[in-house]
Amino acid sequence: MSILVDQNSKICIQGITGKEGSFHTEQMLLYGSRVVCGVTPKKGGSFFKEVPVFNTVKEAKRETDCDVSCIFVPAPFAPDAILEASDAGIRVVVCITEGIPVLDMVKVANAIRGNGTVLIGPNCPGIISPGKTKVGIMPGHIHRKGKVGVISRSGTLTYEVVYQLTQAGYGQSTCIGIGGDPVIGTDFVFHLKEFERDPQTQAVVLIGEIGGSMEEEAAHYVIQNRYPKPVFAFIAGLTAPPDKRMGHAGAIISGGKGGAQEKIQALEEAGITVIRDLSTLGETIRFRLNSQGISPDL
Repeated sequence: MSILVDQNSKICIQGITGKEGSFHTEQMLLYGSRVVCGVTPKKGGSFFKEVPVFNTVKEAKRETDCDVSCIFVPAPFAPDAILEASDAGIRVVVCITEGIPVLDMVKVANAIRGNGTVLIGPNCPGIISPGKTKVGIMPGHIHRKGKVGVISRSGTLTYEVVYQLTQAGYGQSTCIGIGGDPVIGTDFVFHLKEFERDPQTQAVVLIGEIGGSMEEEAAHYVIQNRYPKPVFAFIAGLTAPPDKRMGHAGAIISGGKGGAQEKIQALEEAGITVIRDLSTLGETIRFRLNSQGISPDL
């Protein structure tokens, strides 16, 4: 199994005819993802690589029964694109767009809360269930089907971690880039719960960074609920100075909170294995999982 998306997911691309949307749609099709439709206002009735294009998500949903949306819409229009997908009844919405104003996302998050929409992003690389489907911009060739779930706030670090896991013999059940903005759709705790219910997933890796409190919340969830699967973590930004933004809009230490050391302490107190040297991540996880009887996939 996997979480949220699989080979049966029917994907709609919002912004399919734009530069980014068209390029990554083609990559998803080459990977084997079921891209069943696209949406670009005023281009309804046309096709992209034999994929029908509609004017609205509601129309696309009615004609194709799509249940996953991937958004490649410029930042000024992305909030409305998320709301349109949610209002149309799309189950999982993946927003790749970066640069959406925080206040706009606050409004979006409040608006979709009652719709049952799972929002991944914005400002994220998407989600992939290796060997089944990918939704977003993750490079498919470094992933391999397996038993380790990955949840990450960082796009590029996701690729490094996945590559090391694959090289160490451990494939991934599902890999999710949740995004690095201050306001995002889903957090570590949400996906930890999903992986807990997934029989394919036997271990979880969290890739965190400075800023916010998601890592501490994940640690609290793990210890309070006696999480039944091994959890590993890497926290980026160990040497970052206070009150300086480091890359992502959410990566800022403020008021003595959100620092790497505080996050590491909370995670370790919850029994989570924190890897401090990124270059050793793959081998460390391989050694720990082997010692717990969780064999490699290769």
